[in-house]
Amino acid sequence: MERKVYLNGKFVDKSKAKISVFDHGLLYGDGVFEGIRSYSRLVFKLREHMDRLYSSAAAIKLKIHMSKSSLTKAVLDTLNKNDLDNAYIRLVVTRGPGDLGLDPRKCRRGGCIFIIADKIALYPRKCYEKGLHIVTAKTRKNYVGAINPNIKSLNYLNNILAKIDGIKKKAPEAIMLTDNNYVAECTGDNIFIVKRGALFTPPRNISLRGITQQAVMEIAKTKKIKVKEKNMRLNKIYAANECFLTGTAAEIIPVTKVDGRIIGNGKPGRMTCELHAAFHELTKKDGKRY
Repeated sequence: MERKVYLNGKFVDKSKAKISVFDHGLLYGDGVFEGIRSYSRLVFKLREHMDRLYSSAAAIKLKIHMSKSSLTKAVLDTLNKNDLDNAYIRLVVTRGPGDLGLDPRKCRRGGCIFIIADKIALYPRKCYEKGLHIVTAKTRKNYVGAINPNIKSLNYLNNILAKIDGIKKKAPEAIMLTDNNYVAECTGDNIFIVKRGALFTPPRNISLRGITQQAVMEIAKTKKIKVKEKNMRLNKIYAANECFLTGTAAEIIPVTKVDGRIIGNGKPGRMTCELHAAFHELTKKDGKRY
């Protein structure tokens, strides 16, 4: 059966889901989105994803013409329509069709809303068992004074260019540094290190506030693990006892080599594995049922 896509209040076949070529989301990356996961018909952290979506929209002065409750229902309806027990959901809100100029006031009020639900496997299983080998991207993270990193916008060119840097080095992920050489995040994931039994992640004013990142921090606190947001240079990553990435699609994935340097003993660390197991337990009970 062909997947159904929610598009501006209606369900259409995947092959017939179309938006205007004049949509500013397409022309200029003018819009916001969320990637969301469901596990066994439980949508993980749906409220938090909705809050972030509306916060991102407010930051770019984009009025979403649906209430949070109505849009939440649309997400659940999309999952039910596609009969998916475990899914990845892409929720997108664009500025809508306008003219060929930049002026957002020329766009149709309310923009365009679409929801895609499908399956995803970002990395093969062996990467979770043996760990990722990642590199540092040449491309720097956008300057925070130009683009707020906590706006999850459709303009991902900065991340894509860094992703290309990683691809050139045959790496599945790449670390992005700030303009002053601090570790910010990876192209699609947040980053953590473990050092002397404590957990560290870059400050969330220089990187996206990850939903999975926050979940891991909360899990760590319940386990009495010290958690701290801290500016880190690359040498701190190289010298870590453990390293792992977090993201909605990636979940929690260990990193065992960075820029050719072995992290810890070169195997997924004890704390990483413990947090990974606890995270999957959390996905069984935290979320919105459909």
